[in-house]
Amino acid sequence: MIVEVLFDNGLLFIAVRNIGDRPAIRVSVGFDRKLLGLSGTKEVSAQALFRNIEFLGPQREIVTLLDRSSSYFARRQPTKVAARVRYHDQEGNQYAETIKHDLEIYREIAYTKTTIGGGAENVS
Repeated sequence: MIVEVLFDNGLLFIAVRNIGDRPAIRVSVGFDRKLLGLSGTKEVSAQALFRNIEFLGPQREIVTLLDRSSSYFARRQPTKVAARVRYHDQEGNQYAETIKHDLEIYREIAYTKTTIGGGAENVS
């Protein structure tokens, strides 16, 4: 099990991913910092998604939007974040991993935004 921060066209996402070949049971993720997303209006790190995923099949993931990168960095949100993921296998064995992320790497990535006419404009 891993927790990833994904950057896609100016958006930041958090993914909980089962990279194993067997199901993960009772998955939970704790963050060392509050992650406020959606322009600062919602504590993404407190979503039910991170409290309990009863079953996550092998090679499956659940992804949630954190925020637009420009908004996230403009509000001076944490860039160094640790995620502690805990889960069980089908035999009842318990596992835990801490994964550290530095979101600063996404601050200066250039990206394009598709406009209504289907064209692209450079926004960063």
